[in-house]
Amino acid sequence: MTIGSHMLRLAAALFLLAAAPAHADIKIGAVLSVTGPAAFLGDPQKKTLEMYVADINARGGVNGKKISLIAYDDASNPNQTRIFGTRLIDNDKVVALLAGTTTATALAIIPLAENARVPLINFAGAVQAVSPVKRYIFKTPHTDLMACERIFADLKQRGLTTIALISGLDAFGASMRTQCLTVTNKYGIEVAHEESYNPGDVDMLRQLGAIQSNSRIQAVVNAGFGQTPAALARNYRQIGITLPLYQSHGVGSKQYIELAGEAANGIRLPAAALLVADKLPDTDPQKKVLLDYKATYERNTGRSVSTFGGHAYDGLMILVDALKRADSTDGARIRDAIETTRNLMGTGGLVNMSSSDHLGLELSAFRMLEIKNGDWTLVNAPAGR
Repeated sequence: MTIGSHMLRLAAALFLLAAAPAHADIKIGAVLSVTGPAAFLGDPQKKTLEMYVADINARGGVNGKKISLIAYDDASNPNQTRIFGTRLIDNDKVVALLAGTTTATALAIIPLAENARVPLINFAGAVQAVSPVKRYIFKTPHTDLMACERIFADLKQRGLTTIALISGLDAFGASMRTQCLTVTNKYGIEVAHEESYNPGDVDMLRQLGAIQSNSRIQAVVNAGFGQTPAALARNYRQIGITLPLYQSHGVGSKQYIELAGEAANGIRLPAAALLVADKLPDTDPQKKVLLDYKATYERNTGRSVSTFGGHAYDGLMILVDALKRADSTDGARIRDAIETTRNLMGTGGLVNMSSSDHLGLELSAFRMLEIKNGDWTLVNAPAGR
């Protein structure tokens, strides 16, 4: 080998070493429940991430680098979430995670991300997803505790103080039940009767019959998510219960209304303003973000927008904002940037993170909705803080 050829090879090698980091994609991992019982949550999340990552890349990426989205479907199975989470961290070498469609799948991946010091923004409804605060764990949806408080505030305003609480035996249902019981005294609510059901149940006539026989009950609150609350609503009307029925934010999708049919009318639930974006006053500072996301999602998918896709949008925007400010793919720097997110308007509300708050939403961002004539309507009740 001549000195000249050796120098050329050395120069080429040095060029590749110098150039590779400048052009390397930013790898972001996603583990979502695209199929299985929670598909109505995970599918819009995957679609949202894909369309917005493509749009960000078409606009030049993040600080000149393209985002490489590596997404896996856990089929609503927490064990699969762990497997894919490990693969993303150890094999794919992602710099951050957008994962955890449900409470169960989020709780499965949280320890992995925390131990590996990889920032994770999850989409679980339960407060355990961010409480107690873990350094590398964040989330976007309002919590089940916030849902309880929003429901109880509405009940109190209506003069309804004695309720029945029915809850799913899944991770989210169990968590929301617990959270609701912690704030009954704060709002002057008495839980005079309790019932439960298994995930996937379609017949809850026995439980509802027991509630119906208790003459003290003034309203019913269901701590559950997914398709089962639609079956509960149909059973509720089937046996002729006329008491007000409240659902959790875990049914914030037009698919819920379609599944429940006429039985959905009159049901109230706390939810992100995304579901009533076109009904907000033009002066609402959140309206433009909501309408833009709604139009983009519905134009690209042909499906009605849901709060669940909105959770993924917010997670991606929080992460992209942090990546820009950190100007680094180092996990610790990205984490620090996420934690200092300020005044970022998302579909869930105005996000202001801190070292003690890895959600960053106030209760006032949660709107009380009522289903009327097969559509969402806004209930004008004070939200508090």
